[in-house]
Amino acid sequence: MPSVTYISAAGSETAVAGFAGDSVMETAVRNGVPGIVAECGGSLSCATCHVFVCADSVFPPMEDLEDDMLDGTAVDREANSRLSCQLKLSDVDIRVTTPETQV
Repeated sequence: MPSVTYISAAGSETAVAGFAGDSVMETAVRNGVPGIVAECGGSLSCATCHVFVCADSVFPPMEDLEDDMLDGTAVDREANSRLSCQLKLSDVDIRVTTPETQV
């Protein structure tokens, strides 16, 4: 079971166990992790699950639609910005930081 560590903009950390194949967003919502709004439920249409992927966590490159959606986030995107609904867990532990706000 992979572990996902969510780091808030203020620096507090919440680590939860996830399931391979689930998204980082699904794992956050299921475990009540603050900072992930997920208004669209993971359908890639709201950008309220924006996260910053920590350098030690690796995911496949983003698709064009995710790239376009990141232009509409409440907090400006950065080079390591991703939508957590598009990040699928594998067997490795990961770390992401949530922005100060999603809306």
